[in-house]
Amino acid sequence: MNDLPGADLAGDAPLPGNRSRDALRAAQMYYLQDLTMNAIARELRTSRSTVSRLLSMARATGLVQIQVNNPSDRAPALEQQIRRRFGVEAHVVPVADSISDSEVLDRVAIQAARTIGPLMDSNAIIGVAWGSTLSAVSHHLTRKQTHDSTIVQLNGAGNTQTTGITYASEILRRFGQAYGARVEQFPVPAFFDHAATKTAMWEERSVRRILDLQQRMTMAIFGVGSIGSGIPSHVYSGGYLDREDLETLETDEVVGDVATMFFRADGSHRDILLNARSTGPDLDQLRTVSRRICVVSGESKINGLRGALAAGLATDLILDEGSARRLVHA
Repeated sequence: MNDLPGADLAGDAPLPGNRSRDALRAAQMYYLQDLTMNAIARELRTSRSTVSRLLSMARATGLVQIQVNNPSDRAPALEQQIRRRFGVEAHVVPVADSISDSEVLDRVAIQAARTIGPLMDSNAIIGVAWGSTLSAVSHHLTRKQTHDSTIVQLNGAGNTQTTGITYASEILRRFGQAYGARVEQFPVPAFFDHAATKTAMWEERSVRRILDLQQRMTMAIFGVGSIGSGIPSHVYSGGYLDREDLETLETDEVVGDVATMFFRADGSHRDILLNARSTGPDLDQLRTVSRRICVVSGESKINGLRGALAAGLATDLILDEGSARRLVHA
């Protein structure tokens, strides 16, 4: 009997040779015909363990996509409270209080990857930010074939120590590979030394091409940066900000950032000095994207998350249970 409800077959996912055929046949018999693994093993003249591996392969490569339906009227209490209070579609990842920050991140990343997959469409332009959270998510993406879609980098990744290209490009590559999409990198620094340099660069045609893609985004996917999080945000731990920058952020009462654009607890951001040098998308522009998926792991990011929600930056929120409780019980 099928013990994984909500499975949909996606028969156009490419796999090599007989292995592809066997995985598809096993998936069809298991999910569509309700045959047991023992019955499938007999029909395919193989072992039950081989059938189990074929079904795992079918899920991992996108032949089968698992979807758990969660109608709003039956959503868990935490998700309902977040939806009512903040006006976002919430997905709370159940985790035990006893597990480590890294384990929480892995759990959130797995569920985020599986939540994002069904939302991916053809002819889409998807903006992706780099960072610790999105890096974790990118490792768990499952394949879904789309057509004429583009993954575009939301903010530059270079600093005085590294170009940042390898780090950011690996995240983008995994997204592009998972969804059969083109990848457009944004090879500029995370922060310019001078706001005037950014103004001049934004007039260059090669840069304008990426900015134009960002302006036409149909979806944006990002985490929330925070200085004091259990797993430090990459922008704060990777040499992007010097002591003077951090002092400026403190003076401006910054609580967090999205794609290296900073904001305060009340969501205000337009007069924060460092934003004039950042290569992230203007937050007013980001709010015009129809679907904005924010992924957060760890209660120590709660102040940054509240600021992001106050700024109206997310339409969808994926977060761990501990963070969800702190968010609604503040």
